[in-house]
Amino acid sequence: MLILGIESATAQVGCAVGGHEGVLASAHSSRSRRHAESLTPSIEFVCRQARVELAEIGAVAVDIGPGLFTGLRVGVATAKAVAQALRVPVIPISSLDLLAFPARFTDRLIAAVIDARRGELFSALYRTVPGGVQRITEPRVSTPDDLRAELQAHRGDLLLVGDGALRYQDEFRSLVQAEVVTHGLAGPSARDLVLLAHHLALREEWVQPWDVTPTYLRKPDAEISWATREGVPGPQPGSG
Repeated sequence: MLILGIESATAQVGCAVGGHEGVLASAHSSRSRRHAESLTPSIEFVCRQARVELAEIGAVAVDIGPGLFTGLRVGVATAKAVAQALRVPVIPISSLDLLAFPARFTDRLIAAVIDARRGELFSALYRTVPGGVQRITEPRVSTPDDLRAELQAHRGDLLLVGDGALRYQDEFRSLVQAEVVTHGLAGPSARDLVLLAHHLALREEWVQPWDVTPTYLRKPDAEISWATREGVPGPQPGSG
């Protein structure tokens, strides 16, 4: 089965095509935040590079967040539209799962950390298991100080990955036995999305397009700004 992967939950936009032979083609761009304008040309490009027709796609994998509201909304909407047009299922995967997946060969506890902007972070903790990683905490939104305090409570070596860990690496340097990965694991990858989705497809772990729901964890910035201007208390961490 050929899988089209769509990743747009962060500042980066990515697409990939692959299946049992691995990833056949991929494209990533982080030069702008114009996800809507970049996504369709990227899909067309990777299909040409992989020498496959869109009609040959058997499933669409998509990053469902948590992430930046606009990019996440565009990616999920595009994945649902393509899947409905092709009459194929969707494989929804968390952005934090994607971020932790490339670190699956470590023997350390993995903290996947995404920059949520406005001084907040999206994060979850993982441990390695045969063939991948297993999430051991629910995705949450928190401040860097709160996350540092949470990580201090865990014993053993820590590996922090993601653009959130990079942005606030000074705050995490006080952690004992912790390392922030500074190269290669800054954001979720469409290549990893296809690889992880292939494992799920073998077990038929997919849903229909209309059942795909993004994971926002908090309200969009525009709604928060409106509430602040009107004197309405903003959302508490974990809402969304």
